[in-house]
Amino acid sequence: MSFQSDPNQKVIRNPLFEEKADALKPKIYQETITPNRVVKTITNEDIIHGWEVVPTEDYQQLATQSFGKGESFILDFGQHVVGYVSMNVSPVGSPPDAPLHVRFTFGEMPVEVSEPFSSYDGWISSSWLQEETLHVDVLPNKIKLPRRYSFRYMKVEILDTSQKFNVSFNEVRCQAVTSADVSNVKQLNHEDPLLNKLDEVSIKTLQDCMQDVFEDGPKRDRRLWLGDLRLQALANYVTFKNNDLVKRNLYQFATVPNENGQVTANLFVEPTLIPDDTFLFDYSLFFTTTLFDYYQVTKDKETLVELWGTAYRQIELALERVKDNGIVKDDSSWWSFIDWHPDLNKQGPSQAILIYALKRAINLANELGETEEEAYLTLKVETMTMAAKTHLWNEKAGFFVSGESKQISWATQVWMVLAEVLDKEASRKLLQNLLVEKPEIGMNTPYMYHHLAEALFLTGETEEAIKLLKHYWGGMIKDGADTFWELYNPEDKEFSPYGNHLINSFCHAWSCTPTYLLRTFLDTRQS
Repeated sequence: MSFQSDPNQKVIRNPLFEEKADALKPKIYQETITPNRVVKTITNEDIIHGWEVVPTEDYQQLATQSFGKGESFILDFGQHVVGYVSMNVSPVGSPPDAPLHVRFTFGEMPVEVSEPFSSYDGWISSSWLQEETLHVDVLPNKIKLPRRYSFRYMKVEILDTSQKFNVSFNEVRCQAVTSADVSNVKQLNHEDPLLNKLDEVSIKTLQDCMQDVFEDGPKRDRRLWLGDLRLQALANYVTFKNNDLVKRNLYQFATVPNENGQVTANLFVEPTLIPDDTFLFDYSLFFTTTLFDYYQVTKDKETLVELWGTAYRQIELALERVKDNGIVKDDSSWWSFIDWHPDLNKQGPSQAILIYALKRAINLANELGETEEEAYLTLKVETMTMAAKTHLWNEKAGFFVSGESKQISWATQVWMVLAEVLDKEASRKLLQNLLVEKPEIGMNTPYMYHHLAEALFLTGETEEAIKLLKHYWGGMIKDGADTFWELYNPEDKEFSPYGNHLINSFCHAWSCTPTYLLRTFLDTRQS
């Protein structure tokens, strides 16, 4: 399973937008984090979601110990950190007569430091697995690892020294980095401690993904994806309030569309701004909806005026896929993400996402006095909404269907609710039916579960929404999460669309939204 891409796409660069994005480069905050314990032995019954460690020692004991060839230890930093690692290493015994050969392995979860990377067989490059092997020629020495790591656990393996000496380690440090100003966040003070914990872990997830841009994951990909940006921005508005970072990222996407004006699904930001050659139907539309959300929060008219052309173009391009009957064409010439599910048909949810985006574009056109565009978009919403009710609604089943097979999926129902294709009461009944009937084509990511939770809140199903947050994101916490994960299927905890769970990201942007949902839809006191 992979994204479709077109390496022949021509990029049309906008220097003015790029200059504006560069001017919004964020301040990076730094904090020194040290380990809090040493782990000597690991026994795993569930290597992904929990472990038993025997014995453990206070980190301060590390400096009194030495290690020779074939020995190893694991440092637990006590929390998820993103940053740069350094340490002192010294010889113990005779003068060192050979280089130290040492391997460092970093893990966000115990599985990454307890299951050998040699077992990895996924289709995403193994180079994302966080591992560094060094030869240290001069001892004693201060080691500064060159890469930025995302981890809680650091495994150190002595591959070789010589028979004459061992080595000891001290002053192990991680210089943690983020563009999130934690002083801006007020603590959630809810009577339910689990909801407070969900909020806390959500904020930590967002914090560690906020770097030079809103990264999708600080361990893997480490770039700017539109689907993640949309949800990160929503969480940011109610927590860190770094709205200039959202603005920067919007300008970055608008800087490098293809020759048709379509924005890419994601951006590389180093060594310079480079658009990926992957284009997704739904993600391009989320440029428009993210601009809408940004404007609702900031009322930044200048940015709206400048980016309106890009936002409107995404709508135009999406409408080119709509057939005469008002339904999005479903064939092999497109890719819409929606969720990581190998059997999910994308037509139904994509129809709803286009309606959802159209409604927000109408609002923006009204703000700008673009009367012709507003009238045109209003007509399209009416046509596509009626088409969805006429061609995609299955009265007998009580669900919307998708594709030639008339597939019934969770994603189609959820997005039809968010797009308000039905009125509020009918949407509420649709979700109630969904929770009872539980269609076979389910959901695999916090990204899709977010949309279900939001749909429940919007239709007044608050108790069900809270139950979902506790079961799903609370399940991750129960299974050892310090930050929320890219993928989580409670029924298949080793699920990975990449062929191997070792490559999964355990701190991922699109899973940070419980803080947004709780602070937006619940009457909570913040202190």
